[in-house]
Amino acid sequence: MTMEATAKLSYLRITPRKVRAVANLIRGQKVGAALNMLAYVEKRAAESVAKLLRSAVANAEEAAKKSPAAAFDADALTVKELLVDQGPTLRRFMPRAMGRAFRVNKKTSHISLTVSDTVVEKKKIGKKAKGAQKSRAIAARTAGFKPKSKAPKAAATATPAKA
Repeated sequence: MTMEATAKLSYLRITPRKVRAVANLIRGQKVGAALNMLAYVEKRAAESVAKLLRSAVANAEEAAKKSPAAAFDADALTVKELLVDQGPTLRRFMPRAMGRAFRVNKKTSHISLTVSDTVVEKKKIGKKAKGAQKSRAIAARTAGFKPKSKAPKAAATATPAKA
């Protein structure tokens, strides 16, 4: 029997882009290793993600207490899924010169974290997808590249200097 538990955090006042940078570090990691990693990450979002991870582990422990046959082992849990979505944006206005006002968007995040005792396998990319991925990368690199023409250049004509 697989054990799964979910914890959600809504309306976190940190932009989703900054939270995703922290989330990418621990996705697929063991819970103990993820908590150790988050303790040393110098980002404001790391504290909130660590608190959410501890909450998910506590939820898994409570779920294990309710089911009589399940033996709970917190060390066996891994971060199965970690989603960071954008919440509502708070719009504020900053006064500027000559009576103008600029809008300041204060973005919020919704985080959903699932821990599981099953091993998370990384998705494998098939040969067709790899080829398409490679061709897209080559196309992106050569997007602004114009090949030189093979025709020989005409001799440069000297323009007379004006006196």
